[in-house]
Amino acid sequence: MDKITDISQLDSHKLYSYADYLTWQLEQTVELIKGKIFQMSPVSKVKHHNISFNISGLFYNYLKGKNCKAFAAPFDVRLYNKKESTLTNQDITTVVQPDICVICDLDKLDENGYLGAPDLVIEILLKGNSKKELRIKYELYEESGMQEYWVTDHEREHLQQFILNEEGSFYLKKTYFNEDTFYAHILPDFAVPMMDVLGE
Repeated sequence: MDKITDISQLDSHKLYSYADYLTWQLEQTVELIKGKIFQMSPVSKVKHHNISFNISGLFYNYLKGKNCKAFAAPFDVRLYNKKESTLTNQDITTVVQPDICVICDLDKLDENGYLGAPDLVIEILLKGNSKKELRIKYELYEESGMQEYWVTDHEREHLQQFILNEEGSFYLKKTYFNEDTFYAHILPDFAVPMMDVLGE
C-alpha cells in the first residue's frame, strides 16, 4: 500500500475512519467529519492568531491548579455520537481540530489527543470556514454532547456562546461584544472583559 503524503491521493467520495487517518502523512491539515475529508483553511490572519493567543493565555492563567486543561490546535479530538458506544479507531469517523478546547475529563486524553467531547470548544471564524463552523461543526458538537461552544467572529468583533440544554440541543445563551464582560458557563468564576479576548 502506497504512503499517503498528499491530499490528492485521497478519494473525496470515499468514507474514511480514524484508523485510516492515523496512516496518513500529510503536510496539509485535514479534519475527518463523518468519514468525509475536509481540508482546513490555512490560518494566516493576524487577528486569528491574536484571538487564539489571548484566549489561550486567559485559560492558562485561570486553569493553573485546577483539574481541567486547555489545548490549542493542532490537537486531534475524536468525536462520536454520545448515544453510541463504538470507540475503536476503525469505528470512529470524525476527527476535528478545534482552535481551542477545554477538557476536564483527563482520563480520555491519550498520546493522540482526546477521545470524546471536550467540555468547551472555541472556534475562531475565518471568511472561508464560517459555513463549516456554524453549521457542520455546530451539529457535530451538539450530537457529541459538548456542554459549551463559543464561536468568535473577529470580523464582526463578537463572540456567540452556545450551551447544551437538558434535551441535548444547543441554545444561544448570549452574544458578547467589545464592551461586554464575558462569563463562561461551565467555569462560573471565569469572567473577562471582551477586550481581553478580541484586543490586539
